[in-house]
This record gives sequence, structure tokens and C-alpha cells, in this order.
Amino acid sequence: MGITSRMVPTEDASARKREIEEKLKQEQETLSFIRENMEKSDQLTKGMVSILSSFESRLMQLENSIIPVHKQTENLQRLQENVDKTLSCMDHVISYYHVAKDTDRIIREGPTGRLDEYLACIAKIQKAVEYFQDNNPDSPELNTVKARFEKGKELLEAEFRSLLTRYSKPVPPILILDAITVDEELEVQEDVVLEHLPEAVLQDIICIAGWLVEYGRNQDFMNVYFQIRSNQLDRSIKGLKDHFRKNSASSGILYSPAVPTKRKDTPTKKAPKRPGTIRKAQNLLKQYSQHGLDGKKGGSNLTPLEGKDDVLDIEIDSYIHCITAFVKLAQSEYVLLAEIIPEHHQKKTFDSLIQEALDNLMLEGDNIVSAARRAIMRHDYSAVLTIFPILRHLKMNKSEFDTTLQGTAASTKNKLPTLITSMETIGAKALEEFADSIKNDPDKEYNMPKDGTVHELTSNAILFLQQLLDFHETAGAMLASQETSSSASSYTSEFNKRLLSSYICKVLGNLQLNLLSKSKVYEDSALSAIFLHNNYNYILKSLEKSELIQLVTVTQKKAESSYRELIEQQIQMYQRSWLKVTEHLTDRNMPVFQPGTKLKDKERQVIKDKFKGFNDGLEELCKIQKGWAIPDKEQRDFIRQAQRRVVSDAYRAFLQRCANISFTKNPEKYHKYRPEEVEEMIEKLFDTSA
Repeated sequence: MGITSRMVPTEDASARKREIEEKLKQEQETLSFIRENMEKSDQLTKGMVSILSSFESRLMQLENSIIPVHKQTENLQRLQENVDKTLSCMDHVISYYHVAKDTDRIIREGPTGRLDEYLACIAKIQKAVEYFQDNNPDSPELNTVKARFEKGKELLEAEFRSLLTRYSKPVPPILILDAITVDEELEVQEDVVLEHLPEAVLQDIICIAGWLVEYGRNQDFMNVYFQIRSNQLDRSIKGLKDHFRKNSASSGILYSPAVPTKRKDTPTKKAPKRPGTIRKAQNLLKQYSQHGLDGKKGGSNLTPLEGKDDVLDIEIDSYIHCITAFVKLAQSEYVLLAEIIPEHHQKKTFDSLIQEALDNLMLEGDNIVSAARRAIMRHDYSAVLTIFPILRHLKMNKSEFDTTLQGTAASTKNKLPTLITSMETIGAKALEEFADSIKNDPDKEYNMPKDGTVHELTSNAILFLQQLLDFHETAGAMLASQETSSSASSYTSEFNKRLLSSYICKVLGNLQLNLLSKSKVYEDSALSAIFLHNNYNYILKSLEKSELIQLVTVTQKKAESSYRELIEQQIQMYQRSWLKVTEHLTDRNMPVFQPGTKLKDKERQVIKDKFKGFNDGLEELCKIQKGWAIPDKEQRDFIRQAQRRVVSDAYRAFLQRCANISFTKNPEKYHKYRPEEVEEMIEKLFDTSA
């Protein structure tokens, strides 16, 4: 047991020793291998170092050889560049000395047709000028190129003028009419573009203007621009005016074929709507003021002066259209001007451009006012009717007018308001003097209608007032413009309406007083009553038909009933004329008798006198009153029937009382008319054709 135990550890130690010896031997072999490799590596390193040392030596030799060559080459390149730059500068400088010669032909021939090439030449000359000014200001070449530059600028200005003059044409009247027309059938109005210059020409003009502003240092071209365009604007408006004079019919409608596919054969622009009575009123008023009355049925038989008033209508429509055309053309001119003229000069140039056309329009307006003033001095109040449509149009377009003239001088802006004020003043004066003339019209016997019909003064006054209805806002503003009271400060529409109503009532009141005075000229009170009846009835019916009554009732609520009362009063006054006929048919002085009793001679004579008085009175009244006139059929029939009923009833009652009385051997001598014949005679009253 003990021996065995000791032997086991001894064997393990031997095995361990052998294992360690083997590992040691392997490590020694590895170390030997590493040493061999290290020796080889040292040999290689020594070889590489030797090669690198040799290469470094050769590089140093090469560098010592190349660097001087490189530096020499670099210097040569720098010298070459300097030479090239010098030569280029020389060429550039020399070119300035040849600019005048090189550009001579193009400058002499001008820019027409080759603006871009011409501007390029001008640019070369401009650079030459700048070079000589900076580098050789005393050289003769500077004067040469300066002269050439000025010549070039001069020719550009001439080209600017030439293009504007050659291509600026008046806008055709039919195109203007299409531009200002309002077609009520179209829901959306199409703007008609007014092309003043061809696009290519416009671009050249813009280009020249831009150069003159930037390089030319010249604003003279702006004067040239506004002078040429101002002339064309004025010619366009005058052309429209001539078009009216040549082509307007009496209806005042102009036809424009500019857009035939859309408007077909319908007129593109109609004259402002003015009632047909305006011409009649003008004629009546003129004849009244110039010729007086002819003793006929008032104004009903007057002959209208159609030719003269056609011309007047055309002139009014022409002026109204020219005002609208001016606004449209001026707006179009500003759009064109804004593309050509520098922004800070646009308003001033535009102000100058529109002056001639605007002044001519204002002068024409002043002439209208002056003509109206002279006519009013002659008591021709129809002249104010020409002012109404013009004034209304001016006031309607004033806001657009003001917008168009925005930015112009105060004197320019104030021209239209001044004209409006003048028209309102003269219009208000005419209205007031017309009212006075109605009140003060003389009571001349030869002026009174022989048949008691409507007096010409009445028809004139009503026709005149009807125009105030058609222009009630304008007329009201006219009257308000002369008010100085604090209540008139606001000039509201309602205030103006009340003023106009008061004025109409004033005219009607003056007319009523004058008619009452005129009626006294008649010796026959019945004819006087018929005269007043006809005039009052004419006034009332005219007020109702023209809706003037609505204006009158603004300040006089009972005007209509008042006239009806006046008419009824005159009917009653007329009926009194028949009392001298019917009084013979009453029981007054009628003898009292018993049937079968023989009448005394005196009693028989009373009955004879009654028959004779009735017969003579009836014949006399029918003869006289048959020549009188009641134009209103309704009133004529009413008065006839009322009188026929009164006379016929009285006559029948009288005949019945005398039926059984023997007062004469020749009853047919006194009983001349049957009741039916009396009625027929009365039915023929107021009938000049009977």
C-alpha cells in the first residue's frame, strides 16, 4: 500500500517534466525563427534606406535643376499676360478714337427702322465721351464724340416726335360711341379698348422715352408728347361733334357699325331720354315771347319750328356725348401716358394734355350759359330747357370727372364745378323770371282767344312745368343752389323736392291770378266763365296726366280739390247766362185765369212776350255760344246735358201751362220750337263745326 502510493506521484512528475521540455524546445525553435526573420528584415530595411537615400539624392539634384527653369517660365508667362493686357487696353483705347468714324453712317441715317442698332451706337459714343472726359478732357476727340452724341440724341427726339405724329390719329366717332354706349340688353358691358398707337410703335416710343430720361437728361420730349396727344384728343372730340351734326336724325339716335356682330342694326348710343313735349314747349314759349298770341285757341294751333329745334336737339345731344367722350378718352390717354412718361411727371403732363379739349368743352358750356342769359334777357325762357339735360348729365358724371382729373392742378379740377354753378345760377334765374312773367303777363284784348279756349300762357306754363317734372332733381337742385338759409345747407333730395313743389305752386298761383285778370277783358261774363273753366280744367288734367299733381301735393295737399271747386264755380257762373232765357218760362207775371175764360189783351201780351223773350234769348245764346269752345269732351258733354235738362224741363213745364190758353190766332208764330228742337240746339253749343 505504501509503495504503490509513492510510485504514482513520481510518474506524474516525469510526465510533466517531459511536457515542459517539449514546450521549451518549441519555443526555442520559434525564437530561432524570429531571429532569422529579424535579421532578414534588417537586411531589407538597410536596402530600402539605401534606395531612398539614393532617390532623395537624385530628387535634390532634379529640383536644383528644375526650379530655376520653372521660375523663368513663370516670369515669361507673366510678361506674356502683361503684354496681352497692354495690347487689349491699347485696342480698347484706340477704339474710342474710331467711334466717331465707325458710328457716323448709322447716326446720319437715323434710328428709323433700326432702333436697337441705333441705341447700341449711341451707347458706344456715350462710353467714348465718358473715357475722354476721365482721361483726356482736352483732346479734340472729346468734342467730336460729344457732338456726335448730341446729334444722336437730337435724332432720337426727332424720331419720338415723328412716330407720335405719324401714328397718332383721332379716334373714329363710331369707336367713341361704342366705348361710351350703355346697352341695356347686355347684362355685362364689354369695355371697348381704344388703341391709340400700334403695339410695335408704342414699344419704340417707350424705349426712346426711357433712353431720353436715363441718358438724354432731357424733358422736352414730354412737351412734345402732350402737344401731339392733346391735339389728337381735341380732334377726336370735334370729330364726334361733326359726326352728330352730319348723321343725327331728328330723333337724336346715332348708329354705330363698329361692332355689328353683337349689336346688329340697333343703335349703340341713344340720346338722353327727354320727353317729346320739350320741343313743343320750346316752340310755344319762343313764339309766345317773340310773336304774341294770334287770337286762336291758345297754343293748340301754333306751328312747331321743327328745323330749328332739330338743330338744337342735336347740339344738346352732341355736347352731352362729348362730355362723356372726354372722360373716356382722357382715361384712355392717361393709361397710354403712364407707359411713356416717368411717374413723377405723369400728372403734370396729363394736366397739360387735356387742357385744350377741356377748355373747349368748358367754353362751349359757357356759350350755352351766355346764350341762355341773352335769351332770358329777351324773356325767352325756353332757353333754360336746353340747360336742364346738360346740367343733369354734368352732375351725374361729376364724380367720374373728378376721379379722372385727380392729381391735376386745382384750376383744372374747378372748371367743371364752375360751369355747373353757372348753369345752376342762370337756370334758377330763368325759373324765377319765368314765374314773374306768368304773373305779370299783360291783359291784351287782342291776345285773348275769341272762343274762350285755353290761353297760350296756360299751355306755355304747363308745358314748361312738365319739363321740371322730367328734370325734377336738377330743377330742385337749381333752386336749392340759390338758397342761403341754414335749412338749405344739406341740400337733401327731400329738401330740393319741397323747393320745386313750392316753385310749381307759385307758378300755378301766379297763373291763376293772371287768368282771373285776363278773364275780365271779356265783356260777356259767360264767356269769361267758359274761359276760366277751360283753363282751370286744362291745368288740372295736365297736372294729373303728367303726374305733376304728385309734386304739387308735396306742399299743397288740397290742390286737386281746389281746382275742382274752381271749375264747378265757373260752370255755375256760366249757367247764370241762361237765366235771361229761362226767366221767361217762370210763373212771374203769368196771368191767373180760369178754364174757358177769355184773356184780356194785356194778359195775352204777357204770354206773347214770354214766348218771344224765350225764343229770342234762346236763338241769341245758341248763336253766340255755338262759337265758343270747350276742348274737353267730357266737360263739354256734362255742361250741355246739364243746361239741356234745366232749359228743357222749364220749357216743357211752361208749354204745359200754356197748353189750354188761347192767347193768339197764330200760335206757331210764338211756339216756334218743340222741346226736342230746343234740346238739339243746346246740343250744338260749343261746336264750331255745327
